[in-house]
Amino acid sequence: MNAVAQGHERVITLADAIREGITESFAKDDSTFLFAQGVSDPSSMWGTLKGIGNKFGEDRVIEMPIAENGAVGIAIGAAIAGQRPIISFHRVEFALLAFEQIVNNAAKSSYISNGQHKVPLVIRMVIGRGWGQGPEHSQSLEPLFAYFPGLKVVMPAFAADAKGMLIAAIEDDNPVIFIEHRFLHYSTGHVPEGYYKNALDGPRIVREGKDVTIVATSHGVLEAMRAADVLHKIGCSAEVIDMRVLRPLNVAPIVASVSKTGRLITVDTGFVRFGLGAEIVASVMTEVFDALKAAPVRLGLPDHPTPSSRGLIPGFYPDSQRIVREAGKILALDQVKVDSALKELDIQRKDLQIDQPDPFFKGPF
Repeated sequence: MNAVAQGHERVITLADAIREGITESFAKDDSTFLFAQGVSDPSSMWGTLKGIGNKFGEDRVIEMPIAENGAVGIAIGAAIAGQRPIISFHRVEFALLAFEQIVNNAAKSSYISNGQHKVPLVIRMVIGRGWGQGPEHSQSLEPLFAYFPGLKVVMPAFAADAKGMLIAAIEDDNPVIFIEHRFLHYSTGHVPEGYYKNALDGPRIVREGKDVTIVATSHGVLEAMRAADVLHKIGCSAEVIDMRVLRPLNVAPIVASVSKTGRLITVDTGFVRFGLGAEIVASVMTEVFDALKAAPVRLGLPDHPTPSSRGLIPGFYPDSQRIVREAGKILALDQVKVDSALKELDIQRKDLQIDQPDPFFKGPF
């Protein structure tokens, strides 16, 4: 069932949507349990685990030791034995300590056993930036996990998708890497009550357009939507595609869109080089090269570690202003109009610090 199309009016945060997804799955299936560091912490992992421990007890909501490799190994074993574990990492970097377990054991167990050993495991990872966390705690490493066959990698951008896709991930018989951008936890959207699933089926057009295709992931989708809003006011019709799923990768909707618009901008939350945008651009160039009216543009992080200082952050992350500038270039838009769009984006952000989340999105997706 697709929650996006239902028109429900209840508005909650993406963090609350994730909490509801876990709660619904726990209530439906007793084999589901959760490992996490900081289960009892007042922050409750950005509110996503609030009250779950009290509701379901410490046998199913387990405080994980600072031993990520061991914990993931236990979860993989439990999954093979018929349980449905969820592991929550506060930061994607913590999963690197269990990388070998994830990409060699979880990803390959079904293949090497000819399907006899299923691994219904969900690993939640938090990516993104904020509050001076610097090069070791602000990374977006989704391409590392998307590289490996045997894993599913999903990156919901909207609250309804976050709940529905998490439930679908928990019920999937494959290991699923569920990636959340920390800025998105504060965004809001229309989310149906109760149990529902959203398919882990890849890209969706979240805004139709005819002049340029903007393909984005996670928080980048919200920046793309904001850019499309102001571009529309200056006469540019942008089509925005939310990737949702990185593996299995489905480029068909992107190819179809670029065939129509003739122009492509990709917006990565991670590094430009070797990133998802590179794979998308390569696929588009291979399949519909003759449809392109301009060279594709890739936006993402520059080729150096994330600075800790606020003074060095401006320009580091791709945002709505950079998207507008690049759209202006490949569409040869009037610079006066582009400048007016950029000014409006400045006003929208007001005095918000560069590393503070901007919960401008209010639904309906």
